[in-house]
Amino acid sequence: MLYRLRQRSSEEGGFTLIELLVVILIIGILAAIAIPSFLSQKGKATASQAKELARTAETTAETVATDNNGSYAKVTPTELHAYEPSIRTSEPSAKNEAWLSEAKETNSGAGYVVEATGSEGTKYKIERTTGGEILRTCSPVKTGSGCSTGSW
Repeated sequence: MLYRLRQRSSEEGGFTLIELLVVILIIGILAAIAIPSFLSQKGKATASQAKELARTAETTAETVATDNNGSYAKVTPTELHAYEPSIRTSEPSAKNEAWLSEAKETNSGAGYVVEATGSEGTKYKIERTTGGEILRTCSPVKTGSGCSTGSW
């Protein structure tokens, strides 16, 4: 019986050092390809959060105007936050969330500007002109920030 155990253990072979190194090299190459794409997802998420905050502020500004006979004169960060408590109106201490950096009326209450700032400093602005045209701009223009063309 002891002879059988010795024979069985000598027949079983493990991986050689070369095989292990090849596997580790392949895993390293795959990680080098995958990790940068995962890291860029965080930037995309914060850009999306800032864009959505600007859209929410836009909708809320329209609600404020509806309650004030079509005038945007009361569009301020405080007023928008009063209508929609989910709108963050001050810069967060953790620096990982978007916040409403500007909300004001333009053209004597005939239009407005709302601007959300993302955690990476990119600003997304929605402006309603006197003629009712909606303009969407962002700055600074840089690739990978959600603002690669200056508009969104």
